[in-house]
Amino acid sequence: MLPVVVIAGRPNVGKSTLFNCLTRSRDALVANEPGVTRDRLFGFVTIDQHTCLLVDTGGLGAKTDDVARLVSAQAERAVEEADLVLFVVDARDGLTPDDEVVAHWLRRSSRDVILVANKVDGQDPDVAQSEFHALGFDESIAVSAAHRRGLHTLVDTIGERLPAAPAAAPAPAPGNVRVCILGRPNVGKSTLINRTIGEERVVAHDAPGTTRDSIEVPFERDGRGYTLIDTAGIRRRSRVSVALEKFSVLKSLRAVTSCDVAVLMLDASEGTFDQDVHLLNVALEAGRSVVIAVNKWDTLAGEDRRALKEGLGRAFSFARFVPVVYISALRGSGLGRLFAAVDEVWRARRKKLSTPQLTRLLAEATARNPPPLVRGRRIKLRYAHAGGANPPRVVIHGGQADAVPESYRRYIARIFREKLGLLGTPLEFEFRRGTNPYEGRKNPMTPRQRRRRKRIIRHSRK
Repeated sequence: MLPVVVIAGRPNVGKSTLFNCLTRSRDALVANEPGVTRDRLFGFVTIDQHTCLLVDTGGLGAKTDDVARLVSAQAERAVEEADLVLFVVDARDGLTPDDEVVAHWLRRSSRDVILVANKVDGQDPDVAQSEFHALGFDESIAVSAAHRRGLHTLVDTIGERLPAAPAAAPAPAPGNVRVCILGRPNVGKSTLINRTIGEERVVAHDAPGTTRDSIEVPFERDGRGYTLIDTAGIRRRSRVSVALEKFSVLKSLRAVTSCDVAVLMLDASEGTFDQDVHLLNVALEAGRSVVIAVNKWDTLAGEDRRALKEGLGRAFSFARFVPVVYISALRGSGLGRLFAAVDEVWRARRKKLSTPQLTRLLAEATARNPPPLVRGRRIKLRYAHAGGANPPRVVIHGGQADAVPESYRRYIARIFREKLGLLGTPLEFEFRRGTNPYEGRKNPMTPRQRRRRKRIIRHSRK
């Protein structure tokens, strides 16, 4: 097991900025307002050729509403699992009553603590951290995470206080499936993750916009490794005006491009929206395999269920190859069917395609519906072969292949997807035009000249 270092403190003291500096990443969302971080965020830090697990947490102590209480509970749980705690305070604000509350709780937790006085820009470090000695911790370090001041001293101190650790971060297990949970705000994405892994790993609340960061949660099910990625809800662009929400949406979209399978969650009690169709298009255009999960299915019955299914068929008529699973994240019903669909589309995504099989399917498709004429000439598609996998890619060669119209390309894609059983997976095509062997010659022979030449050669042999 890797040693665990937890960054803790009251809200808006620079914990996420320090996390990004130590991990040399931009994984944690940073904004100049309190309460930005809500879920635990993990990263790896290498110190003296050894690796430790660094955990960013939300603000401790502030319990003004239900969400704040859940955030504080997440941070307290992280501290309970820590080998070392970096207690971050704000040197500009000085010692506050909230700092004293957090310090009292940390002393009771009996964890090894390093006091980190952040935001010492333009101040004498000794003076900036002097008043924090009243908190009673043995060691304090003055830093400026935003300007990377004092970080070397902090890293050296962490290395001295940690037990021996492996030399590198553990690599993900082979076959690990990255699953991104995508959807509009308040459709149950965080609830699904908590129900799947059996613990309150991420903050889940009825208020929309609870999740802000993209949180990766690894777990194992039936012998297969998964990494669930919880994302912030994505609203229509016209309704997003706050800068913090814009950054959350960007991180959600980046999570889509880094996953294998995107689970698009819908709220059965609300039906389908144009935004749901847009998000499905985003995932497919990014080359991700997709499963549609209709949440809160247990709230509907009878005619409402039939009406919802008809509405889904109309809204997603362009993507009938995407499987639809009906679940209840709160009760846990349908999760087995959901992960069975995830496994199936993941296998389809990695399926190996042979040249004879693809060429035979191409011949069947063109025989059933021949390509159209282009400038009075028939398009001739001769053979096909695999051009890549994950997602599958097919390269088709032929005369005037680059002039195949979009409607015929969709027809070819539908035939290939049905015959190959590529459920929920986009199929990419590349049409390559055959080269003319006489192109570039100054005086190419006419057909009459070629026939005359053949007769001369035949008579000379006699």
